[in-house]
Amino acid sequence: MTIKSISKLALLVVVLASCDNNRVQVTENGLKYKFHEDAEDTPKAKVGDVMTFHITVKNSKDSTLGSSYQNGSPVKQPLQASTFKGSLEEGLALLSKGDSATIYVNADSIAARSMQQLPPFIPKGSDIAYTIKVLDIQSMEEFQKAQVTLREKQKGVDEKTIADYVAKNKLAAQKTATGLYYVITQPGTGPTASAGDVVKVKYTGKLMNGKVFDSSDKNPQTQAGIDFPLGQGAVIPGWDEGIQKLQKGSKGTLIIPSGLAYGTEGSPGAIPPNSVLLFDVELVDIKKGAAPTPPTMPNGGR
Repeated sequence: MTIKSISKLALLVVVLASCDNNRVQVTENGLKYKFHEDAEDTPKAKVGDVMTFHITVKNSKDSTLGSSYQNGSPVKQPLQASTFKGSLEEGLALLSKGDSATIYVNADSIAARSMQQLPPFIPKGSDIAYTIKVLDIQSMEEFQKAQVTLREKQKGVDEKTIADYVAKNKLAAQKTATGLYYVITQPGTGPTASAGDVVKVKYTGKLMNGKVFDSSDKNPQTQAGIDFPLGQGAVIPGWDEGIQKLQKGSKGTLIIPSGLAYGTEGSPGAIPPNSVLLFDVELVDIKKGAAPTPPTMPNGGR
């Protein structure tokens, strides 16, 4: 055999191996999957492990239904036990750190499990394709330790960001022990709100660059303010603490470090991860009584 023919044979082996790697395979439970990248000799995810991955979801017509790439941050979630034969969880358990694969889940099985009808854009009997790129796999203990480290590091970053902003804008801001800053722009004459009170608040939320991401003014139903109970986790921690610094009728600005807002995850499509937030707020009313239904506040609450 000549050197030339050996080279051709080697190339053929590489091509065949590549084709095999992209071949659709089927598990005993009927789950179809296809590897795009296979990180060999790395442990697969186990139930309870926290997986960090990017995901793109498409229907049988190759239309994108959602993607973490569009949201700007990967998904982080513990691997759950499979809830039905051929589930997404079964496919995720086949993956290791560095793997990339598409997992095909029967749409009828998903509908049966959720006891909901399929929307028109997902035909009966079709598959939903989940393309996954695994960035990391950690035990729950490893994940929690890493999160603590990240939060502590981010605290220092946020503190400098806020301090620079306050100095640049010459704000008469007060700082609390948690790192929250607040500025009273218009003093009120009523009582101070406290945990357990039901309050009505008008608000406008902004990123540090001034971009407005949410406001009570944008919806006619909330223009008079939104009602929520203080100190019960109905809103982000920075609100639970900051609103208690106001008197009825007062206006102010809350400068909230990311750890008291949306943290490392952000709010997809509106707030990037690790964002310090500015909220211009007005405490319209304070009342005692039964807590109302938590407000529909995509970026002022949870």
